[in-house]
Amino acid sequence: MTTNDKQANGVEDEPLFDPSILRELDFEHKSRATYKSIYHHRTQEMLKLRPSIESDYDKGYMNLLSQLTKVGNVSREEFEARFNDLKGCGDTYYIVVIEDMSLNQVIGTGSLVKERKFLRQCASRGRIEDIVVNNAYRGKQLGKLLLDVLTILCQKIDCYKLSLECLDGMVKFYKQFGFDKEDGQNYMVQRFHD
Repeated sequence: MTTNDKQANGVEDEPLFDPSILRELDFEHKSRATYKSIYHHRTQEMLKLRPSIESDYDKGYMNLLSQLTKVGNVSREEFEARFNDLKGCGDTYYIVVIEDMSLNQVIGTGSLVKERKFLRQCASRGRIEDIVVNNAYRGKQLGKLLLDVLTILCQKIDCYKLSLECLDGMVKFYKQFGFDKEDGQNYMVQRFHD
């Protein structure tokens, strides 16, 4: 069944994770951002924050990611297969999106990956990935909202720490959320493809 069939038949897309988790986040005591005017579930009248769904493919999700990095030519079938792979890993992948409901377009996204460890008595750690806001919507604190949501979500799903990788120019931005460089910690990479 294609996304268009789902919409035509009135069947809703199943979200990547349970949306009630987002509604339960406590912004009053754990928010690290400096904004006051953004509400976590509906950011403005026509913007909605929610878990990713399969039909985000038709709402510009891949084009949005291309504003962050190289994405390649991903077909609908490839997208749906990957979405279902991620969904099948329950309690591991938390991709949130901000959708402009007036345009049916995804205009912001960020991911939290929960990594299970044997360390620290079988604890879990969180890793933030792929935060991007559409160029036309930048300057509205939506990146801060995404980062705040993912940080608070990471605490809610009981991770002992949260990390992210960023360009040098973004270090100051992430510091306002409590992230810091740790002495003796380095990020190294070995790439196998462009």
